[in-house]
Amino acid sequence: MEKNLKNKKGFGIVEVLVSAVVLGLLYMAVLHMQTGNREALLRIRGRDGAIEVAQQVLDSLNRMGLASIPDPTSAGSGDEHVKDGNYVWPWDPIQRSWDRGDKVGGGKATINYTPTVTVSPTTEYTATNVSNLESVSHVYAKQVNVQVSWQFKGSTQSINMSTVIR
Repeated sequence: MEKNLKNKKGFGIVEVLVSAVVLGLLYMAVLHMQTGNREALLRIRGRDGAIEVAQQVLDSLNRMGLASIPDPTSAGSGDEHVKDGNYVWPWDPIQRSWDRGDKVGGGKATINYTPTVTVSPTTEYTATNVSNLESVSHVYAKQVNVQVSWQFKGSTQSINMSTVIR
């Protein structure tokens, strides 16, 4: 009895190997995309944390009150914090942590943020009253810029938030 090869059904070894290679390439592409998505999520969380820290610093400055914020015009010329006419006020690092949410690795991600407050000269926010006896100047607001820096993948990232504190 003679068998006809055209009637046989199934896959040959070449087809199976080609499909295995194609599936392997697709798997690697999806894995690479997932890694990129995870890094993007970490970058976004890092930036969100920096925005939270900057807002926390600005809220703290508002609670401290205008008189507690250094004025670059009244600081001495030899003051180490006065740079380019601005008062640069370094703060202690602030740390933020959150759950990673990985089922496999788990744990917490932690980022150290370094805020730096820059107080600009207050000439625009000064009221002067002049009488026959004296001239009185009063600072009614200060321009404050908060720069928050953090490390991500070996490079320094930063954001700036600015406000006028009255």
